[in-house]
Amino acid sequence: MPTEQTTTYKLMILYLLKQVRFPLTRSQLSDFMLKEYCSYFTFQQAVQELLDSHLMKESPVRNYVRFEITREGEEALEYFGNKIPEVIRGEMDAFLEENKIRLRTEMGIVATYQENGNGEYLVSCEVREGKSVLIRLDLAVPTAEQAEIICERWHHSNEKVYAAVMQELLRD
Repeated sequence: MPTEQTTTYKLMILYLLKQVRFPLTRSQLSDFMLKEYCSYFTFQQAVQELLDSHLMKESPVRNYVRFEITREGEEALEYFGNKIPEVIRGEMDAFLEENKIRLRTEMGIVATYQENGNGEYLVSCEVREGKSVLIRLDLAVPTAEQAEIICERWHHSNEKVYAAVMQELLRD
């Protein structure tokens, strides 16, 4: 693969991460990149090269990985971002505008669990707005099955739980 193309793909990934201002998953990034710009293997190579050069970082969360642009990535994008063709930049902006709410919702609601060593499971649920955590709830439960149920339901019930907690804590 030509170096110039690789550079453009990496810059495109950095641009997407910078514009949304919150972490994205590999799947969310590939939604745009694989539509018409590069192959799966080229995309994977670009992601790995960005990670290896510390221009973006990854954070594993349960069954997926979140990616964020680093300060070094922002500097590289500032310096080389003009190498992204204007037409592609416009397409990326349109994609983000059309999908921003979906992307934010997918990344803003996190529920994970792990065994705590005592035969119990610690479930961590949170709602984020950008990089800020609006609510974080940690629960100890006796079985993995209960932990999985809570994680699944958190994605559908987090707003109700948040509202109930706020109402109770702010009640006179």
